[in-house]
Amino acid sequence: MFSFNMFDHPIPRVFQNRFSTQYRCFSVSMLAGPNDRSDVEKGGKIIMPPSALDQLSRLNITYPMLFKLTNKNSDRMTHCGVLEFVADEGICYLPHWMMQNLLLEEGGLVQVESVNLQVATYSKFQPQSPDFLDITNPKAVLENALRNFACLTTGDVIAINYNEKIYELRVMETKPDKAVSIIECDMNVDFDAPLGYKEPERQVQHEESAEGEADHSGYAGELGFRAFSGSGNRLDGKKKGVEPSPSPIKPGDIKRGIPNYEFKLGKITFIRNSRPLVKKVEEDEAGGRFVAFSGEGQSLRKKGRKP
Repeated sequence: MFSFNMFDHPIPRVFQNRFSTQYRCFSVSMLAGPNDRSDVEKGGKIIMPPSALDQLSRLNITYPMLFKLTNKNSDRMTHCGVLEFVADEGICYLPHWMMQNLLLEEGGLVQVESVNLQVATYSKFQPQSPDFLDITNPKAVLENALRNFACLTTGDVIAINYNEKIYELRVMETKPDKAVSIIECDMNVDFDAPLGYKEPERQVQHEESAEGEADHSGYAGELGFRAFSGSGNRLDGKKKGVEPSPSPIKPGDIKRGIPNYEFKLGKITFIRNSRPLVKKVEEDEAGGRFVAFSGEGQSLRKKGRKP
């Protein structure tokens, strides 16, 4: 008699707590049903079939459920969470931006594996358009949008919807790992310059010093404006006496305006009277000697009638 102890060394069960399967992926717009599932496009979670929930419940996996999606044809991968288990068997539904990152087409095969990710502490994003700068508080908008995400992967281009407009942001860096979980975490967020952004050129303004006196020696040669210096026309068509004969202008009569050295960019100054006011001393003295009823009257009758 021979006895064989075939079970002295138990068979190792390496994949006993790991979920790994393939699905045909479609965008959320292909999901059948009366309800609008546009909320799936606003986040980073997928919809899986009910059989996946049954298989996951039998495994000793950690929560929250996080998955690694891999496109073996293009060697692209990303990470996501799960929203519901209502898809048809053998099919999973992904947001459109996630399918673009994986270079997947409608009906393409995607490998879905369960993973454990570290909690995020830092992330850096780069907007893909300068239009993102029009948002008043971008950090608050991003924080509100990331509530629909479960994890982040370095290199992904995520899409957020704000004010009926879609903004794309590239994940430039994540800590402590290249793929992190952002569920119930305290994460510092930083932004890089948007793609295609150019800083405005600053114009250097040279301020002229008003300490030195200007040289007015060249002003004498400039005639400037002269009133009634043009030629005239006669009704009879003759040219006699129509040529201008302006009086000569002395260099001392030419006056140049005084520049406003207190001028500031963006400030408009209305000068009510550019000429200095002349003190009317004579009127003030006359006002002090005012006498009522001091005028002279006129009579229609002639004075000194003859008898």
